[in-house]
Amino acid sequence: MKGIFIFIMFAVLVGCSNQTFNEEQSRVNSTGEEKHNEDDELVNDETPAKTDLEEEKPSYLINLIDPNTDEVITSISTKELGFHTDYASYVAQIEQLAKDLARGTETSEGYDQRMLLDRVDEAGELVKGSPMLVLKESELVESILAISPEGGNVELPLYVTETGYKRTEYDTLDDVTVASFTTYFDGSVAGRTHNINQSSDAISKVIVGVGDYFSFNTTVGPRTKETGYQEALEIINGEFVTGIGGGICQTSSTLFNAVDQLGVTYVERHHHSRDIGYVPPGRDATVSYGTLDFRFRNTTDFPFMIVSTTTENSITVEIQTSQDYAQ
Repeated sequence: MKGIFIFIMFAVLVGCSNQTFNEEQSRVNSTGEEKHNEDDELVNDETPAKTDLEEEKPSYLINLIDPNTDEVITSISTKELGFHTDYASYVAQIEQLAKDLARGTETSEGYDQRMLLDRVDEAGELVKGSPMLVLKESELVESILAISPEGGNVELPLYVTETGYKRTEYDTLDDVTVASFTTYFDGSVAGRTHNINQSSDAISKVIVGVGDYFSFNTTVGPRTKETGYQEALEIINGEFVTGIGGGICQTSSTLFNAVDQLGVTYVERHHHSRDIGYVPPGRDATVSYGTLDFRFRNTTDFPFMIVSTTTENSITVEIQTSQDYAQ
């Protein structure tokens, strides 16, 4: 009996084992996936579903190309500038980049260049200047933002403006005088007189074509001892102080009162911090190289030449043009 009982128990255990195996096999066959025990599941849980690298946003490069040389001047990483994480900050950085490229920084020059106008030298020969070059900041920003989702190349939007007169007619632009203005100074003050004479020569025989921009500072250049200017009294913050180039504001103010008779458009003009005696109140145009400039655009329908002359105690600025335009 004891032997029979052992045999029956063995048969039951074998039957249960086969049933368990068959059920497991059935689950595998029906799902096509193998089940794991609890130890396997613990091992799998230690591996994250996605790595940090997989969750990062893509980083695209944007290359800015100089169209004149086809060279890459700088590259932008959309990731480093936060295109995906802080769009407002990204836009602000792109706008600053465009501004720096156009206007320059303390350590690098910008692309923008003011127009250097043609002039006639003492021998009557034409000396060509250089056109105005402008990097359009808003257009550059729009182009960069448009390509930021994928990256790629962007050409700098550079615009060149040539002078607005026919160079073949330069020798006729002194036919007639259409405007003139004279101011007076004390010729016994050597430094001031010298500075007025030198700056007068610098603006004389400069040709301003239709649509051209005139800049006093660009035309006259730096006022330093190295460029020939002398010490003289000038007005700073309402006080008379001695400085290099004192007196040239009389040249710029005389020029203003001459061209103002034509109806040009002023781009930049500043007043002295106190009244001056050589022009009526409010009729001045103070300048300081690197900060304050006198700039205007010729919005008349004819080109003209600035002719500036001095005597021992006066400066006269005449605006001259061709007889064909004066009719």
